[in-house]
Amino acid sequence: MTLRLWTYFFKRAVSNILEQRLIHLISMGTITISILLFGAFLLFIVNLNAWLLEWGQSLSMSVYLEDDIGEKGRRQIHEALKGLPNAEIRGYISKEEAMESLREAFGSQAALLDGFERNPLPASFELMFKDADVQSLHAEKIKEDLESIAGVEEVQYSEQWIDRFQGILSLIKAGGFIVGGLLCLAVLFITTNTIKLTIYARTDEIEIYKLVGATDGFVKVPFLLEGSFQGLIGGLIAVGVLYLVYSLMSLKPLYASAFPVLHVVFLPVWAWLGLAGLSVLLGLAGGLIAVGRFFHAGA
Repeated sequence: MTLRLWTYFFKRAVSNILEQRLIHLISMGTITISILLFGAFLLFIVNLNAWLLEWGQSLSMSVYLEDDIGEKGRRQIHEALKGLPNAEIRGYISKEEAMESLREAFGSQAALLDGFERNPLPASFELMFKDADVQSLHAEKIKEDLESIAGVEEVQYSEQWIDRFQGILSLIKAGGFIVGGLLCLAVLFITTNTIKLTIYARTDEIEIYKLVGATDGFVKVPFLLEGSFQGLIGGLIAVGVLYLVYSLMSLKPLYASAFPVLHVVFLPVWAWLGLAGLSVLLGLAGGLIAVGRFFHAGA
């Protein structure tokens, strides 16, 4: 096909979208929301993987203290922790601070904690091991040594949580991709029906084209471009919104107790290009299904 012919196809597709802009806007809105939801899931998975990798490159520990050990006992434990190689004491969390953090986490349900006669949460020291080979630290040995110190009730370290997160992450990925598949089917359904509506609105026009000798391909191409344009615009808007959300989240690093500072990252280039490409392919597939059904029915 010549450049002149493709120019006609593009102009015709844009003209069709503008003439039927309401149903096309609804279709593009559906595509945007679907790709945005799937992209948000990918953004979550990408960041969770990045955080797990970062946590795996460092070792953090929470050293929980027995109640009523007194100031002297707390100082002795503090000195023992300072003597650990490559260990940095990130802070001390008192029982009151721990309860306050729990209340904040419960939010509107914080009143449930009023039923405790006394604060059941232990005080703790937060440790971070830096500039060391995590594999050579022998975390379980350090844990046992720390728990043998008078006044230490329990020690938990980040690798224990990482192992649990890995299992949860696998379940999240499986569920997310199932939902993503359903969203893609929804996009395909909406796009197909949108293109079918525009085709049926131009039935008389199509018949005239065919009477004067136009091929099926000549008639079909503008409708296929319509579907592709819908997918492209919806995909680009979704990626733009995702980047805006990422920009707002990255203004302030996240912090989780017993873990390093969490930095939010955006989707890699292949991922956001893949989202836009997937959106275009779904739009094109919807157009192919719509014109295929129409011409098959009219055969």
